[in-house]
Amino acid sequence: MKIAIVTGASSGLGREFVRLLEQKLKTIDEIWVIARRGERLKELEKEGTIPLVPFLFDLEQSDWMDSIEKTLKEKQPMVKMLINCAGFGKIGSWEEVSFKQATGMIDVNCRALTAMTYLVLPYMAENARIIQLASSAAFLPQPRFAVYAATKSYVLSFSRALNEELKGRGITVTAVCPGPVRTEFFDIAEETGEVAFYKKFVMADPVKVVQKAFRDSLQRKSVSIYGGVMHVISWACKILPHSWILRFLG
Repeated sequence: MKIAIVTGASSGLGREFVRLLEQKLKTIDEIWVIARRGERLKELEKEGTIPLVPFLFDLEQSDWMDSIEKTLKEKQPMVKMLINCAGFGKIGSWEEVSFKQATGMIDVNCRALTAMTYLVLPYMAENARIIQLASSAAFLPQPRFAVYAATKSYVLSFSRALNEELKGRGITVTAVCPGPVRTEFFDIAEETGEVAFYKKFVMADPVKVVQKAFRDSLQRKSVSIYGGVMHVISWACKILPHSWILRFLG
């Protein structure tokens, strides 16, 4: 049985990836979708023809790991693609973002992504692909977005290193680093603070971000960056001292 697995599938980029897989991966038998909101997954299931197998878990907790591991052992699937999209961010200073919110970002954005990758890798064959959702926030420390940016730096570093490790198995790992994307992400993020005004001018179309990420994965790229502005920012963060950029943004 050939499958794809998508976390964070009930909204945002995760949902768009499921829709894209329906179009591009006609050879898979099932798409395993992992999210908290079952009603959203039922709506998504009505749109396509490939069966969706829902797993209703909050990845901020740890109880899902044993269930996923057990199901993989029982079903012994061939995983053609793993797409880790689950994640969230909170805007605000350390005083405005609570301890639970800060550690929750680490649990979902880093711990759950790493755990899912390790659980699934034994079931991935040659030419399989992993897509990890990072962010342009990974390029630079971001005051008032400190924990989120740090978690995405982890995702980028982890993904690039793992991509090198897995070349011998023919498995490609692509870290997706978009700028602001027009999804529900900022509705949640702005519960604790307001997004910087300049980010509202470069909001990307989620469908286009997902399409480019999929193409870049097919081309075995280790990093996928959408949009000219984000490419300029990524290079600036490599060339210029971060202290200069932070002072300018401040």
